[in-house]
Amino acid sequence: MDVDEKSEVSAAQIKVIIRKFIRDDLDISGDEVLASSDEEKKWLDSVSDKAEKIQKVTHVLKFTNPDANGTDLYVSKYIDMPPYMVGTHALGKRCTLDTTARVNPKTGKANNAAIPKNVCEFMDLDLGGETLASLAWNNDKRLKAALSENDSQASSWMTSFASIMESKDKPSSHTLSKQIYWPIGKSTYHLLAPLFPTSLAQHVTGTIINDRFSPDTKLAREARAKKLPYSHGYREYLNVAIQKFGGTKAQNVSKLNSARRGENHLLPSLPPQWNSNPLKPPLKVDSVFDGPFGRRRSVRELVKTLREFLYSVKDVSSNMRIRNKRIELMGYLVDEVLLFAAELRELDALWSLHPDCKLNIDEQCWLNPERAKTDPEFSAKYIWADWQENVCKRFASWLNAQLSNPKKPLPFDDDSARQWRRDLKKELNMLRVEVTYYD
Repeated sequence: MDVDEKSEVSAAQIKVIIRKFIRDDLDISGDEVLASSDEEKKWLDSVSDKAEKIQKVTHVLKFTNPDANGTDLYVSKYIDMPPYMVGTHALGKRCTLDTTARVNPKTGKANNAAIPKNVCEFMDLDLGGETLASLAWNNDKRLKAALSENDSQASSWMTSFASIMESKDKPSSHTLSKQIYWPIGKSTYHLLAPLFPTSLAQHVTGTIINDRFSPDTKLAREARAKKLPYSHGYREYLNVAIQKFGGTKAQNVSKLNSARRGENHLLPSLPPQWNSNPLKPPLKVDSVFDGPFGRRRSVRELVKTLREFLYSVKDVSSNMRIRNKRIELMGYLVDEVLLFAAELRELDALWSLHPDCKLNIDEQCWLNPERAKTDPEFSAKYIWADWQENVCKRFASWLNAQLSNPKKPLPFDDDSARQWRRDLKKELNMLRVEVTYYD
């Protein structure tokens, strides 16, 4: 029976799915009711016992060394992280859990190679977009009713199946695992034990394989080779390395590692290499804001984003979230201003003396401060003129002109307009401090 990924399945539907899986595994047929079938009950008892010996995890120890025995982790909650930080937390509902064996208290070892395949597949049964194990963990009434009419029996199985989602062992490391002694005080350390993010590796590997070998990618490549149009492009991954875990016995590390044939894709963590056009001084322009700065792609995109945001909210002071978003976008623009100035200061110390330099004196002081060391007249203006304030005013005028025009003014009422001017002034005051400090 196929279950829609987002559908809400009933207890009866779940019972049908479970019965089919059990009968396929036992290679039997018949229409007996699940609770009255001795073979099916014995099968569930057996799976229940085996389920308590394995666990679902997101981070695995044995990737460090297949003979290491210690704690694997299932991390379901993460601290808030910035959107640019990549980790298991970023997967959300796309996170695929790995399966490992628990450490045997008698032997002190975890034998992942002995994990029963049918138990793993049973725990991963898709029941309306959720796995059987997750439904058991959430004590789902539909699953309980599907397993047995005997409440006590169903509860026992549910408890065993749910145990796969929790760690029962006392946290421990191993002599063969990675361990980092992190100093926190005089002769005091935290012992850190980094664990491999197997769920993240599964997502990365799956994404790369799909991008490389999916039917759509194949058709897009063929279209490109024939110089024909196609509805979308495709991704290429250059200089990818393959890291192997477990050697010829990938199953000794974890179930997902076995499914990946022990392969983990490593993308190159190298700084990008590109050839940029040589930086040129801003000649034949009165202001860099209407000239080379305003033409920068990153600046144009930021201005466009800010403009669209302001047109969409209409009231810039309506709530804190909106104001914080505007402040964030303004901060990015200020960063671009400072970056632009830093780049121009790498040019020849006297570039503003070029005959074609028409730049206003305020921006000359801002962008070519080295000239003050050899030009007394310029030095006096650099020291005594209020060029920082004038630069900020020019930036404000340019920005307001970019955000609006007479035919399409910003959709602010009087109160919102006043708030925008107040907030913009605060940003400019901050910019003035940063420009002054930078010099």
